[in-house]
Amino acid sequence: MLWVRIDNRLIHGQVIETWLPYTRARRLLVVNDEIAGDDLQQQIASLAVPSRIHAAFIRVGELSAYAAEHADAMQNTLVLVATCGDARRIVENGFSIKILNVGNLHFAPGKRQVCAHVALSEEDEACLRFFNKRSVELDFRCVPNDPVQLKGW
Repeated sequence: MLWVRIDNRLIHGQVIETWLPYTRARRLLVVNDEIAGDDLQQQIASLAVPSRIHAAFIRVGELSAYAAEHADAMQNTLVLVATCGDARRIVENGFSIKILNVGNLHFAPGKRQVCAHVALSEEDEACLRFFNKRSVELDFRCVPNDPVQLKGW
């Protein structure tokens, strides 16, 4: 399954231990401009990824081209982005999403806590409305066995 997850932590234990098995992913794409440009961060993050999983770190604007080049492998891929804005940018650049897992967005001043693991700024809320208008299903949960936290957002 192709699964796209927003998680400001990117690669961490929940992703490795629950989301990779749930999605049956053989490929993990970290789509983030900062880490894509930092070899040291990539090396550190890669230490957590099982050797059977192909991990790649790519810039937000490069995902559509990467997906076209690796079309056969994309069915078994977990795509991680750090922000709702990055998720929106991959769609605006031509990448198709049917379901968007909103996994973790930390609380900060000016954000509204909408469930235990997600706090939204006004910009995040506008971003999620962007996905609603495009009939992208929003899936708010930390781990696969949790119930979906918000419906009809």
